[in-house]
Amino acid sequence: MRISALEHPTLVLNKSWSVVNVVPVRHALTLVCRNVARIIAPETFETHDFSSWARQAFRLDRELTIRMVSGSIRIPEVIVLVGYDRAPQRHVPFTRRNLYRRDQYTCQYCGQKPGSENLSIDHIVPRSLGGRTTWTNCVLACIRCNIRKSNRTPEQARMDLLRIPRKPRWIPHVALPHGIVKRSWSQFISDRYWEVELED
Repeated sequence: MRISALEHPTLVLNKSWSVVNVVPVRHALTLVCRNVARIIAPETFETHDFSSWARQAFRLDRELTIRMVSGSIRIPEVIVLVGYDRAPQRHVPFTRRNLYRRDQYTCQYCGQKPGSENLSIDHIVPRSLGGRTTWTNCVLACIRCNIRKSNRTPEQARMDLLRIPRKPRWIPHVALPHGIVKRSWSQFISDRYWEVELED
């Protein structure tokens, strides 16, 4: 389904060029016209106010332009806020999907990749022994290894972990409407982690 140029997503950076949001082009242009933000030229990283952006001689793609009385302008793909320097404090939520991603769909005891339907979440220190459902106490285990480990610690079961489980570093994720991905965003953003948290 085609969306209008004004509804395309624009990446919003704070004053220190960290990702803070994604807004429609319509909203991005409003911020630029109010001098709250400037448009970043993705090829050069130069910043522009609305007037200087409109004067740029970019090669124009009809679907990614806005027609105006004086001609057409290219829609902004990335803007930077002039005065906003805060970045949202985020963490990687502990979810089944994110755990599968962190452990790369691999049993952390034998190294096999039997497919997600044959993997389960193993508590290194079992819950019956006070183990919690956290990034550092949970790993993926294939059914065979999970049965072998049973309700014991790896030391008790004489099983070695492939690597020490750690909480992943948060990398910004932005939900993209209609699956639109902009190549110009790649130096600012990654879409590795999202979802809702698992309950303990």
